[in-house]
Amino acid sequence: MRFSFLSLASLPAYTFVTATTTVKAFFNLVRFPNLILIVLSQALVQACLLVPGINWGNVMQPGFGWLTLSTVLIAAAGYIINDYYDIKIDAINKPDKLVVGTVIRRRRAMFAHLILSLAGIAIGFWLYLPIGLINAGAVLLLWGYSAELKKLPLIGNVVTALLSASMLLVVAVYADTLNRITIGYAVFAFLISLIREIIKDIEDMKGDASFDCRTLPIVLGIRNTKLVLYPIIALFIAFVFVVTIHPRTSLWFDIYMVILVLLPALWLTIKLTRADRKRDFTFLSNLNKVIMFTGILSMLLVG
Repeated sequence: MRFSFLSLASLPAYTFVTATTTVKAFFNLVRFPNLILIVLSQALVQACLLVPGINWGNVMQPGFGWLTLSTVLIAAAGYIINDYYDIKIDAINKPDKLVVGTVIRRRRAMFAHLILSLAGIAIGFWLYLPIGLINAGAVLLLWGYSAELKKLPLIGNVVTALLSASMLLVVAVYADTLNRITIGYAVFAFLISLIREIIKDIEDMKGDASFDCRTLPIVLGIRNTKLVLYPIIALFIAFVFVVTIHPRTSLWFDIYMVILVLLPALWLTIKLTRADRKRDFTFLSNLNKVIMFTGILSMLLVG
């Protein structure tokens, strides 16, 4: 009886620890910092790009809140389905970060994916028919990417980059204010995301090759994949440079872009020429994230 009593007394603490571990694992599964970045990106588009100047009042509009929620739900669902299909690959590439199949069962992960996806699509259609269609298309692309497209050379990378760009464009579509500035930032998001996705494929070569994936570095090798990356990075740098020297941009915007976007992009290129190990490409992937983040924050200087 004493043993049973002690076991019963320790049950609440055990349950609390288990629940905390599961919640933490779930936040890791849905890439919570990336979801925060999505919220920030859409908020900056809403406040800074749709009308001249900065108007934070636009962010407080109820419709925009629902729009951002739908985007976040679909992105979270996309991360879940990606890890669902990548259990064996991730066991090789990042065993310390494996969630699906360890902390969270596969069936529960799939159920969460379906619920989040359907909720995101439903909110989209409730808001505005084109948003519902965009959200439905995003869900289908994320599923196709996770199941098959990511295993193909370049196609999966382009799909992910397009989804990154659409995350910004959907705000302008909902506001019915699709202007050149928003399109410019969508191009920025597309290019920098495409660069990062190719770098991540190099970083994950070992696990991908073990399961017959046909990503760009597996098909071409690291050296030739770099030859594909250089023109894309050059195009990205040229695009940012043209935007920076545009007569309508402010001096502070130009200084910001040179120091926090162009120079890091040049540094990325230099480091890429010397990269040959997994940790080198992990560094490049993280540097790419920094460039993406600083580029998004530059919206504050557009007005």
